[in-house]
Amino acid sequence: MAERGGRGSGHGSLDKSITLPPDEIFRNLENAKRFAIDIGGSLTKLAYYSTVQHKVARVRSFDHSGKDIDNEPLYEISVQEEITARLHFIKFENTYIETCLDFIKDHLVNTETKVIKATGGGAYKFKDLIEKKLGLKVDKEDVMTCLIKGCNFVLRNIPHEVFAYQKDSDTEFRFQTNHPNIFPYLLVNIGSGVSIVKVESEDKFEWIGGSSIGGGTFWGLGALLTKTKKFDELLQLASKGQHTNVDMLVKDVYGGACQTLGLSGNLIASSFGKSTTADKEFSKEDMAKSLLHMISNDIGQLACLHAKLHNLDKIYFGGFFIRGHPVTMRTITYSINFFSKGEVQALFLRHEGYLGAIGAFLKGAEQDNPNQYSWGENYAGSSGLMSTSPDVSPLQRTRSGTFDMLEMDRLERPLVNLPLLKDPSTYIPDTVDLTDDAMARKYWLTCFEEALDGVAKRAAASQPDSVDAQERAEKFRQKYWNKLQTLRQQPFAYGTLTVRSLLDTREHCLNEFSFPDPYSKVKQKENGIALKCFQSVIESLDSLGWEERQFALVKGLLAGNVFDWGAKAVSDVLESEPQFGFEEAKSKLQERPWLEDSYSQWLERLKEGPPHKCALIFADNSGIDIILGVFPFVRELLSRGTEVILACNSGPALNDVTYSESLIVTERIAAMDPVIHSALRDEKLLLVQTGSSSPCLDLSRLDQGLAVLVRERQTDLVVIEGMGRAIHTNYYAVLRCESLKLAVIKNSWLADRLGGKIFSVIFKYEVPCK
Repeated sequence: MAERGGRGSGHGSLDKSITLPPDEIFRNLENAKRFAIDIGGSLTKLAYYSTVQHKVARVRSFDHSGKDIDNEPLYEISVQEEITARLHFIKFENTYIETCLDFIKDHLVNTETKVIKATGGGAYKFKDLIEKKLGLKVDKEDVMTCLIKGCNFVLRNIPHEVFAYQKDSDTEFRFQTNHPNIFPYLLVNIGSGVSIVKVESEDKFEWIGGSSIGGGTFWGLGALLTKTKKFDELLQLASKGQHTNVDMLVKDVYGGACQTLGLSGNLIASSFGKSTTADKEFSKEDMAKSLLHMISNDIGQLACLHAKLHNLDKIYFGGFFIRGHPVTMRTITYSINFFSKGEVQALFLRHEGYLGAIGAFLKGAEQDNPNQYSWGENYAGSSGLMSTSPDVSPLQRTRSGTFDMLEMDRLERPLVNLPLLKDPSTYIPDTVDLTDDAMARKYWLTCFEEALDGVAKRAAASQPDSVDAQERAEKFRQKYWNKLQTLRQQPFAYGTLTVRSLLDTREHCLNEFSFPDPYSKVKQKENGIALKCFQSVIESLDSLGWEERQFALVKGLLAGNVFDWGAKAVSDVLESEPQFGFEEAKSKLQERPWLEDSYSQWLERLKEGPPHKCALIFADNSGIDIILGVFPFVRELLSRGTEVILACNSGPALNDVTYSESLIVTERIAAMDPVIHSALRDEKLLLVQTGSSSPCLDLSRLDQGLAVLVRERQTDLVVIEGMGRAIHTNYYAVLRCESLKLAVIKNSWLADRLGGKIFSVIFKYEVPCK
């Protein structure tokens, strides 16, 4: 877009001298269908819904009748175009509003609406400008209603949305586990004044209190005291100040702590108290800090009283007074902790600035009922949370100006908790928090950086007939590299940093550049090879005695799990030794002492206990893993009278088996094996999709249909297989039924950290406490 100059008519000086790269900021604007806007005192937040056309990998079984199936591919692979829905949220300074509106107007093609929902004080100020530029009628919505709708939406759909602020810890942002029931909660919005709202349900909320002393007070008094006109500059002054130079403390009154009242000597006895007795000038920084403490303490005490009155222990804070500033979050947190004696928690939202725009959008889309769907954050198109702390030097953004983005993709199916989680409110999928663990963070970020060239090469090679595959692969490589560098500087950018989030971000970036399934040909080949060996593996197992067979089945499960193209130690072997197979994998396993105790308990359970009613098995890799490892284990369970639900990924990730691939593989196995055939026919073996496209597993976000089936079949055994699903995630997951967690450690650094060797095995049999 060419640079534009000039002034906005009747709206003060509007900066129009920026260049907006559409591929980075107003993405997919030509397919935008519906708009909403939230204009505050200094920031504009724009929301729009678009349809996104992207590539998806499809598999379809061949008709093998009359053909030599031994020399034919197992199934056909095709890449097709699919249209999905995406929500875009963009935040920018009001000085850019006219330029942005011009840009939107120039690129608007397919909008379906003649109305733009608007909220915030600026919705009145800029109404005429918006209607003139976009040709859309501005329909204003209530600010508080929009904030609450937006808050409900992010709490429901973004797992790492909520955080507590801890200034003096190694990690500033301590992200919280989302409770499956988000209501009730207290929302404190600190704008010019303070509004305190109790939210009881999606449509039931009430204003229960407030104060005229808020952000506007801080700004106004701060300007008088320091001659500083800009809010952010005032906060910068406060961050450098020392309030004890201005405030009178308890020890200034009593000469120390006041033991009778239980007050520490360092508590503030009188804000600005020293200004009445000291014959000196106070620094701007000290006065700003004292003012900040005074207002934060007032708000904190008021919010705390309301929380106690309504029996609530969590308070979400938002508004321009917060806006991600560490200095305000720290003072609010201290105040709440002090007045509640640690019983109430001050919490903040990663996307707090978007709540009004999200709510306004939802108001305009009520006829489409967007809340019936589950949504997921698209890391490839989102900026992430950036610290504005003066002592942190964040990575310079490559985007234009001060623009900030959030993208949410509509998922195909609703996601819910696994009904077998013992306590969904305390469930944490990830085993290691890389935000906390600096050594692990450094290792894994380096590991993903070193693997990046290979992933880009694999992506390009997966589309040999595409003329621009190399170019797109390089764009993917550069984008993911930039994400990794951001995470080195700001590990909290997308919530808690984990191996899972690093893997998911990579998958999002691959999809961004139309590489939906780089391992599709590898999986096709390995599935075909493994199927040819299935009958001989079954014959070998059937020839064994019962106890010997149980051990062979477990060993087969673990050996199959070796075949993971996401592990460098394995991919190096598979590329250099094409003949490496099932028996070779068995010889790699480091079985003991990892296996002995837990396996003995499992064997005893099989000997002495009744058959399980139904087993839910989360499969991992294609090829040898699922065909020669998982299916013989499934067959044994079926032979014992146990029903089996086999859950596979909805979409591709690395060489993990997908639901559509599992249907074809199972059909071929059933043609060879009467046990599998009859179980399918009688619906004793059921194939389902997880709702996920990740190499890891979040048991709080699973396909609703899977959850229903788990309840209906009275599932009493869960089997989680693979390093991503059973080690990087769910190693500490507590279930209400028996569980098996199995994996092979295919990373030497991780094996060393756990006290073992590479190819050591994990076999974890757990029985719930009664």
